Amino acid sequence: MESKKEEVRRKHIRLHMEGALTARDKVGVQDFVLLDAYTSETAFLDNLRKRFSENLIYTYIGTLLVSVNPYQELGIYTVSQMELYQGVNFFELPPHVFAIADNAYRMMCSELNNHFILISGESGAGKTEASKKILQYFAVTCPMTESLQIARDRLLLSNPVLEAFGNAKTLRNDNSSRFGKYMDIQFDFKGVPVGGHIISYLIEKSRVVYQNQGERNFHIFYQLLEGGEEELLAYLGLERDHQLYKYLSQNLFGIIASVLHLGNICFEENQQGCATIPDTHEIKWIAKLLGVHPWVLLEALTHRKIEAKTEEVICPLTPELSAYARDAMAKAVYGRTFTWLVNKINSSLVNKDFTGKTVIGLLDIYGFEVFDKNGFEQFCINYCNEKLQQLLIERTLKAEQAEYEMEGIEWEPIQYFNNKIICDLVEERHKGIISILDEECIRPGPATDLSFLERLEEKVGKHAHFQTRKLAGPKSRKRIGWMEFRLFHYAGEVTYCTKGFLEKNNDLLYRHLKEVLCRSRNRILKECFLVAELENRRRPPTVGTQFKNSLSSLLEILISKEPSYIRCIKPNERKEPNKFDDFLVRHQVKYLGLMEHLRVRRAGFAYRRKYEHFLQRTKIFIRFPRTLFATEDAFEFSKHQLVARIQGTYKGCLERRAYLRKRQAAITLEAHWRGALARKEAEKRKWAVQIIRKFIKGFINRNKPLCPDNEEFIVFVRKNYILNLRDHVPKNLLDKCWLKPPGILANASELLRKMCTRNLVRRYCRGITAERKAMMQQKVVTSEIFRDKKDGYAESLNQPFANSRIDEGDISPKVLQLISSEKIQYGVPVIKYDRKGFKTRQRQLILTQKAAYVAELAKIKQKIEYSMLQGVSTSSLSDGILVLHVSREDNKHKGDAVLWCEHVFEAVTKLVMLVQKENIVTVVQGSLQFYISPGKEGTIVFDTGPGEQIYKDKNGHLTVVSVRTKS
Repeated sequence: MESKKEEVRRKHIRLHMEGALTARDKVGVQDFVLLDAYTSETAFLDNLRKRFSENLIYTYIGTLLVSVNPYQELGIYTVSQMELYQGVNFFELPPHVFAIADNAYRMMCSELNNHFILISGESGAGKTEASKKILQYFAVTCPMTESLQIARDRLLLSNPVLEAFGNAKTLRNDNSSRFGKYMDIQFDFKGVPVGGHIISYLIEKSRVVYQNQGERNFHIFYQLLEGGEEELLAYLGLERDHQLYKYLSQNLFGIIASVLHLGNICFEENQQGCATIPDTHEIKWIAKLLGVHPWVLLEALTHRKIEAKTEEVICPLTPELSAYARDAMAKAVYGRTFTWLVNKINSSLVNKDFTGKTVIGLLDIYGFEVFDKNGFEQFCINYCNEKLQQLLIERTLKAEQAEYEMEGIEWEPIQYFNNKIICDLVEERHKGIISILDEECIRPGPATDLSFLERLEEKVGKHAHFQTRKLAGPKSRKRIGWMEFRLFHYAGEVTYCTKGFLEKNNDLLYRHLKEVLCRSRNRILKECFLVAELENRRRPPTVGTQFKNSLSSLLEILISKEPSYIRCIKPNERKEPNKFDDFLVRHQVKYLGLMEHLRVRRAGFAYRRKYEHFLQRTKIFIRFPRTLFATEDAFEFSKHQLVARIQGTYKGCLERRAYLRKRQAAITLEAHWRGALARKEAEKRKWAVQIIRKFIKGFINRNKPLCPDNEEFIVFVRKNYILNLRDHVPKNLLDKCWLKPPGILANASELLRKMCTRNLVRRYCRGITAERKAMMQQKVVTSEIFRDKKDGYAESLNQPFANSRIDEGDISPKVLQLISSEKIQYGVPVIKYDRKGFKTRQRQLILTQKAAYVAELAKIKQKIEYSMLQGVSTSSLSDGILVLHVSREDNKHKGDAVLWCEHVFEAVTKLVMLVQKENIVTVVQGSLQFYISPGKEGTIVFDTGPGEQIYKDKNGHLTVVSVRTKS
């Protein structure tokens, strides 16, 4: 049975090899080392595109695997595919991630040494999926016992847990890993997976409190709110709608429910400028979930503890610093809980058998990142990629040189050591930048992102791979902002914005808050925040230093193992199948260093076979006639190509000779034509000189009587002035501007100005209508009454008077009937103040030819004949109060009428023009007296204040407060 299965597999391999020759032009080569134009980036991309279009997403560069994300299911990861690649020679089958996994496994088992597989590429290129496929391959193909299935299952199940807590939706990837992960899979001497260990690097804690537009926070909180049972949500104090939580409404969330509640804490500023929390609902939930006292937590979020030599001082925080403390607490809780989770997974994967084991490591690390805006995270990520690229080049060069030395072949690819030198310089530069950043974070005095940039210019400004706007040349300076610096990486230049560098590098949690978390009754937090931390008074290391140290540890781990490499490529930004974006792929090929790796492979002897395999190949065996015909056709085609090339070269030589003759003739013609143009230009300049001399002479003699020396100049000046004046004639009487004339035209200019003014006056007078004339006459009366006497007069000038503010349809028919014998001249809504209690009444003031009527909806409340009107009083302020004074001898009247009118200037003017009495209006200051009844008078007091109001004061006076207007 086993022999039959092996025969089927061998037959499949032979068929594949026989069809490879004719299919090569269609699908490309499966190993880039076989490319003829191996130095051409275009040929590299063309081969990658051919294979991608045929759904062949894997290609080798020697033993390095290039993987292009297909964004669709191809059916190439089945169990039968895994079995096909199991135990097969690396190059016998088409490139596949299973081949990389199987080769690393077989080498580990045969040589009993440790291996690692480095998977790199940008977000969305398929790194995490490649890591999953390798784990699945080991789970299916490795020998297994029932007792060890638990370890295998835990290895597989650790991925979705870490993805939930460490992955998030970004603009480029719906399931982007926001942390670096190195996983060791441990095997016993039989090759059985018996355990594992995971190391995480630089989880993006800042995502807990801020994300870019269109991105989301870590998956776990959306999963908690969407999938959590009702009882669990009620226990956590949460509701299923994630829009209710501010961190999530900004696409933010924490690892536990308390982080969600933290995001909903709002701070307000009290009278002393300190932060307060008006609503403590969220505080109570957080305290319950974290196992701390609510008032202790409240104080820690709004105050900071400062320790002196002999005492502790608690200082209140501003709302901004409290918000910073809140976010720092959220990031610390999430970050440490993530670390706790990784440790728990490791404790479940640990193998207690201490006998010798070998391991295969999987490194799923963030790829080189270049965005429109690059910050502290991109700086750390690209530093990591510089180190890994250096490791790749060193290991590749070392492996090549070792093989040549073993074979006794001299090989010194000096030109490829330049890349290593660049990596060394970049590493030195990165360390310098991180050291300067740490110095800025801990030095006394105010440190800002700008001062950090200035220190960079001072310390590493002379480095060839460092630029700022200040240090860059004229061409590069425009593309670098004032708060940015540029580094030249092996993959190209990247511009970093220093805004937020210090804050993200510090990542400080106030000691007051740390004390609260260290004394938590929550079991998990007790393990995350140890009380022993409070005894350590030293400043914790910065994020940059931690990352640099952890990266050094990672490199030590990798150097001790044999490497395999997988480079993942994203074919397009929209995650669409069958779409290949040349520009995007070319960029990734560059920063993944694939061309450099290919050149190193081809620098020496790229095509190698072991001696025994080479000796067995003494003849070429062709099974199918079509293969022979294809070979002969290729020979004939090559002959025709060679002839065509010779003919093309000869024709090119003839055409070049003809071109050189024509070129010489054209040069001769151009020389004669340029001479003719130069002579014509000289004549033109000579004429111009004569004209200029004539005008200079005319300018010198401009004040003399008209003569041949100045005649042309004066004529020109006159004409030029008249033409310019045509475009600058005043358009109306208010426009007093006039083009200044030259001295010789002063009299003529004055005559023209007077003529223009007369013409404008005549045009204006003819354009005035009878209605406008009447309105202007009313404005004149208003000016005589109120000018320089009452506030608000100047603002009323631009407001035209209306014939009436009340339509006849708005007046009660009964009132119209009572005054039907008189023609209504003007009407306006007013507010009448009772003479005794000053209660307000909505009334209408109607003016006829004989009397003024104060009417309500159905009847006339007061009639004041003009003959009995003693005067009209109003204040000097901007209020609308007017008082109609009636004769005290006439008992028919109820007393003076106290009214408020919105259009007081208009109403008083209309009334004065109808009464036709001189000096009837009095503009008073301070207060005025009005008649109530025989022997009884009232007082109105006028004052200014911040707002308008009218009220009855304690003395029984009517007080009118106005806002003083600017004169």
